[in-house]
Amino acid sequence: MALDWNALLADQLDWHWQHQLRPRLTGLTDEEYFWEPVPDCWSVRSRGTGTAPVQGGSGDFTIDFAHPEPVPAPVTTIAWRLGHILVGVLGARSAPHFGAAPVDYMSYVYPGTATEALDRLDAAYTQWITGVRGLGDAGLTRECGPAEGPYAKEPLATLVLHINRETIHHGAEISLLRDLYAHGAAGWCG
Repeated sequence: MALDWNALLADQLDWHWQHQLRPRLTGLTDEEYFWEPVPDCWSVRSRGTGTAPVQGGSGDFTIDFAHPEPVPAPVTTIAWRLGHILVGVLGARSAPHFGAAPVDYMSYVYPGTATEALDRLDAAYTQWITGVRGLGDAGLTRECGPAEGPYAKEPLATLVLHINRETIHHGAEISLLRDLYAHGAAGWCG
């Protein structure tokens, strides 16, 4: 039996996107987007209000982080998780591999509303999944190249699997935060 590995890899993420993650984000409010379930969360914040060692971003909003990351890592907000997916997961990979505009944590203009974040997420996801679907067998087996640093010699299929895991993983965290918020945690957590 011949397998269409390109379709299988793309469909793994796309099924999750279409049937799980993206429907769970419908109706996301700004209050949820910025909700901090515990003290000292990392989030996306108005410029100059962050308390993390590093505030990345070039616009009116910045994202909290530190390098190296503290142990244990801080709890993060939906805004932070979406910012991470937009920049570090989809954006930084779509640029070198599929011709998207380059992004990085320090120069990115972070969205200040849930609606803007979701619009950007839809665009970033479309760029990524369209690129993956266009790889074909030859594209999946070519080397990742210098954009992937120590993984430069790995086949692009390895990167596609990694991005699938990251998107599913962070999407599940966002979904859990929405569940906690919806079931009253906002009243007793913060």
